[in-house]
Amino acid sequence: MNTRMKIDIVSDVVCPWCAIGFKALEQALARVGDEVEADLHFQPFELNPQMPAGGQDIVEHLTEKYGSTPEQVERNGAAIRARGAALGFTFGKRSRTYNTFDAHRLLHWAGLEGRQVALKGALLQAYFTDGEDPGSHEVLVRLAGEVGLDSHRAREILASNTYADEVRARERFYQEQGIQSVPAVIINDRHLISGGQPVEVFEQALRQIAASA
Repeated sequence: MNTRMKIDIVSDVVCPWCAIGFKALEQALARVGDEVEADLHFQPFELNPQMPAGGQDIVEHLTEKYGSTPEQVERNGAAIRARGAALGFTFGKRSRTYNTFDAHRLLHWAGLEGRQVALKGALLQAYFTDGEDPGSHEVLVRLAGEVGLDSHRAREILASNTYADEVRARERFYQEQGIQSVPAVIINDRHLISGGQPVEVFEQALRQIAASA
């Protein structure tokens, strides 16, 4: 008998550990198979809400924000690339980080259309693997079309403020719940798993929650 689970993933599309966490969760869900029927929802979190259009050099940004040295940035990048490779996800060359508010607006709409997981995956690949700007309306419209959404409607949404209030409300909600870093995976509104955990950690949590259901 399968157990239905609502899984909220609070994350950003320029957060490497969010990509790692999502891929690990996907593989954990594949391992538990028919035991768990997951209803995935991506919730918005902006690492850099003040980031201007056009973004900022990554090394410059990490140095300003965390006091990292270029050597630390390179070591962390190597660790992230290794974790990604182990999960079958490629972290390619990217030199900038970007504003993601419009991407979150489009993800909100994709959720209403039943295409949110597909769009999230496309956004992560576009930024981390291909080095594209997830704040670019042209990139966003193209990705929307590629995952089966209406490109014309995507362009209309991006040209307006549609879903801006909804995204800000969801961001506030999770901040008020104490979410200060991402990824944060929340199962059935009760169980929190923080960070880009290994597949085994997610698998164990899913099995334990299913067993207690």
